[in-house]
Amino acid sequence: MVKPDNLVVAHYLGGKLAKGTAPDFNQNRDTFHVFTKTDQIEGTLIYIDDLKAVFFVKTLEGNPEYEDPVFSEEAIKCLAGMKLKIHFKDGEVMYVTTEGYSPARKGFFVFPIDQCCNNEKVYINTISTHSVEVIR
Repeated sequence: MVKPDNLVVAHYLGGKLAKGTAPDFNQNRDTFHVFTKTDQIEGTLIYIDDLKAVFFVKTLEGNPEYEDPVFSEEAIKCLAGMKLKIHFKDGEVMYVTTEGYSPARKGFFVFPIDQCCNNEKVYINTISTHSVEVIR
């Protein structure tokens, strides 16, 4: 089966989700559309400022039985790229790698450490973070 381009789960700051495809996502724009199987014509207009993050996923169903493995910061240090520990305002903590991070930017892309998780990459809205720590 061919995977549609840009399968996403958009996480709003308040916890609401929007799932579907986002063929017009561009981190340099303020909005994009999420199209579902039942709404292939107009889609839902999403404002990036309203989001915690956009998760680009392998499947929209995910794996409800999946549990994030526990990584030590020592084990993470050997990975390529910049390593980050992200504390979100909602309490979630995420360990990821990135090709670049600047707190002055509106948002940034990160990549999961665990290749078995459903996320391929994540666009983080900087305003949703409490702190971002570079692991050295």
